[in-house]
Amino acid sequence: MNYPLPARHDHVGSFLRPQYLLEARDRKAKGGITADELRKVEDKAIAEIVAFQQSVGLKAITDGEFRRTWFHIDFLEQLSGVATDIPVSLINPDGSKQFAPPGIRVVDKVVHTRNIQVADYEFLKTQVAAGCRPKVTLPSPTMLHFRGGRGGISKAAYPELDPYFYDDVAKAYGDELHALAAAGCDYVQMDDTNLAYLCDDKMREAARKRGDDPNELPHRYADFINKVVAYKPQGMVLAMHLCRGNFKSTHFAEGNYEPVAEALLSKMNLDAYFLEYDDDRSGDFRPLRFLPKGKIVVLGLVSSKFGVMESKDDLKRRIDEAARYAPLDQLALSPQCGFSSTVHGNDIAVEAQRSKLRLVIETAQDVWGD
Repeated sequence: MNYPLPARHDHVGSFLRPQYLLEARDRKAKGGITADELRKVEDKAIAEIVAFQQSVGLKAITDGEFRRTWFHIDFLEQLSGVATDIPVSLINPDGSKQFAPPGIRVVDKVVHTRNIQVADYEFLKTQVAAGCRPKVTLPSPTMLHFRGGRGGISKAAYPELDPYFYDDVAKAYGDELHALAAAGCDYVQMDDTNLAYLCDDKMREAARKRGDDPNELPHRYADFINKVVAYKPQGMVLAMHLCRGNFKSTHFAEGNYEPVAEALLSKMNLDAYFLEYDDDRSGDFRPLRFLPKGKIVVLGLVSSKFGVMESKDDLKRRIDEAARYAPLDQLALSPQCGFSSTVHGNDIAVEAQRSKLRLVIETAQDVWGD
């Protein structure tokens, strides 16, 4: 098969922010520096993280998501018709604090009124060496539905969701993909928590209480994603990463991929899937039996949440197990998620990022060759 990704090793995209970048973001929030001054600091940090990725040996290169606070909000709130709520700290009965992430609401027709990631991509590609491939990460469009369901989408703007809401969001994403392609981008990854959440019994019940059928939603989302794929520019690789939550080394959902596997792997017209498989919460590899020819699953076998190193022999054993259900030449290897899906970062040392990525690369080279 014609392998679509830059290498048999990859990564999800985000990295721990350097302290000087965190401090600059704090100064900007307090009015101490301008947006342009912050961007210069971000440029410096991105140049460093690109050099880091290349020194490790990665072929897919991101900007570390260093311009974002949240993996999804910073993009979605720039679509016209989307509003976000300020995150709050809640006090639990025992006096401890619980951090509630910002909410997302659709308050008007969703329209792509300006390019969102293009300038970021154009800077990124100036830093990437020959032989490597810049990758842009976007939040999945399903984020605009799943978090609030019908109640989170204006009935005045969208009396009916199907097809009007889904068509408008897909068109907005298509406009962004074409703008990225015009700038030279040919590798985009969409990050999706919602399909992974639909593997969790608690999350499925919550969806049911919102008025959605958790058995129907994966198929509806497959149709939704395919509306986006229909806009995909020729020559662009479009991948999806499924995440069960990645805030300060915590997760929010667990469960086998079985409830979503057929809709995800067989029905969605994507090129590749990044699937979390770093521990027991992800279940076994049997759902990979739905993977059709021509698609890739990148196995997220190495934890980005904790610094304990996995064994190369264990990784090879698990790859062999996965290959019982999907052909080995349709598999690849990566960490299970990013190292810092939000600005807060996971509870892992900076240098552990290098060790984890080297393990991924060396294992992939052992299994699939150079």
